[in-house]
Amino acid sequence: MSTVKTSVPKASLISDFKEITKIRLSVSVVFSAIAGYLLGAVEVDVYTLLLLAFGGYFMVGASNAYNQIIERDLDALMDRTKNRPVPAGRMSVRTAFIIATVFTIAGIATLYVINPRTAMYGAISIFLYTCVYTPLKTKTPLSVFVGAIPGAIPFMLGWVAARNDFGIEPGTLFALQFFWQFPHFWAIGWFLFDDYKKGGFFMLPTGKRDKGTAVQIIMYTIWTILISIVPVFGVTGDLKLSIVAAIIVFALGLVMLYYAFELFKKRSAKAAKQLMLSSVSYITVLQIVYVIDKFIR
Repeated sequence: MSTVKTSVPKASLISDFKEITKIRLSVSVVFSAIAGYLLGAVEVDVYTLLLLAFGGYFMVGASNAYNQIIERDLDALMDRTKNRPVPAGRMSVRTAFIIATVFTIAGIATLYVINPRTAMYGAISIFLYTCVYTPLKTKTPLSVFVGAIPGAIPFMLGWVAARNDFGIEPGTLFALQFFWQFPHFWAIGWFLFDDYKKGGFFMLPTGKRDKGTAVQIIMYTIWTILISIVPVFGVTGDLKLSIVAAIIVFALGLVMLYYAFELFKKRSAKAAKQLMLSSVSYITVLQIVYVIDKFIR
């Protein structure tokens, strides 16, 4: 009997820790950073790769923990977030703050070991997400624009970790993931509109689930597709893309664009969810295609 009693709190502690640092989101960010590193690396260094993976996780975990501390009262109002550790009362603000602080220091220190420039961009990401994006979410839909900046940093961060330099190549990777954020987050904002409304969050560009928002989603999807194939033209320095890879990436983009048009036509929560899922598949497969293309070219 005693084994059962002690195992439950342990399981709860682990799940709460995963929740406060949003481990699934953190893993996707680490995936982007590693993809960027592999694209930029002249020779792959496993030690640097591990530092980037841990540093990236600490960086995102810190941002998410701060975010959940700041929004704890609002999180308690929404079905999607009311069971998070802090609003549910399973974790104190003090504990969450300790986790956030430790993760901030560990993240910046780990990235600094790679090179100072990587640490600087990591610190900028934490600052923008916590101190600018989070407070703006209840004030203006422009918060998505601000949030897209730290959201786009990981792909670029990997290249900077590999080259210790910022140029056209990481700039292109940043632009690609920056524009992708808009259809992705607006799709989430659309199908979770009513829940977000409970917390006072208005994430859509027009503030409504209307044609104006749907048109902007289509426009940003087109921009994402165009940027994704720019490397095939040989204008992005060492970031190159073969014709075959460019065709695959372009086709992936058309699938996402199809779902963006479906949202425009139907303007339903289901269509928005389909667009969100297609956007996740798009960015994941795109990064895999970019990396494979580099190593087989």
